[in-house]
Amino acid sequence: MHALIKQFRFVPGVETHTFTAIGRCPRTGRMGISVSTGELAVGSRVPFVKPNIGVVATQALTDPRLGTLAIQLLDLGYPAHRIMADLVSSDPYIERRQLGIIDRWGHTAVRTGADNSAWAGHMTGDGWIVMANAVVGEHVARAMASAMEEAVDAELEVRLMNALDAGTQAGGQPDGQRSAALLVYENEGYGIMNLRVDDDTDPMAALWRVFNKMQPLVPYYKERPDNPEIGRVYDWAKARGIDF
Repeated sequence: MHALIKQFRFVPGVETHTFTAIGRCPRTGRMGISVSTGELAVGSRVPFVKPNIGVVATQALTDPRLGTLAIQLLDLGYPAHRIMADLVSSDPYIERRQLGIIDRWGHTAVRTGADNSAWAGHMTGDGWIVMANAVVGEHVARAMASAMEEAVDAELEVRLMNALDAGTQAGGQPDGQRSAALLVYENEGYGIMNLRVDDDTDPMAALWRVFNKMQPLVPYYKERPDNPEIGRVYDWAKARGIDF
């Protein structure tokens, strides 16, 4: 067990009722998370991504510092299953947690503690995880899993948005949602998508609105750091018939 875990101070944490999709695209290497909850600003404490290293979601009765810890271990080369096993054996509050990890190789590890608020559970596939707690039923996770499976050739950000939308349409949480987020990274230290809706009565609709404006601009923002002559985004978009 790594010293980082031995030195970590485990605390009960704060309950975050959440549903989340996590994925890695083997074709592009993109990694990302989509997440929604009934609390404010879920994007500030559930999703953790480091490009080419891994992606982590920590929710239910959780401590966001677990996400930082897992990313550090992924960065050291630990595979997802090893990190999960070490956390399970070390965290006295593990049955209150819901954790999902995907490593740089696309291996997944996910665990829903026995003390999560019902309904709680997870499903996995090739390079993806969906997980939920305190939602209206298992069909929420099943809808999310189907969305991840049905669009395997789509860009990762589209799959993650579709999965989150499917969970929302399936009923989400009993009291509804208030915030949502999408983080997708490729090879650089900044995200190609880093979108947050921190307070909205319909955060999924608000996230779609921003996503639909941002997605056509991804090629521009990917090129701009290496091409200072690319010009303003408004001119670039107008030349390509993009209205945002």
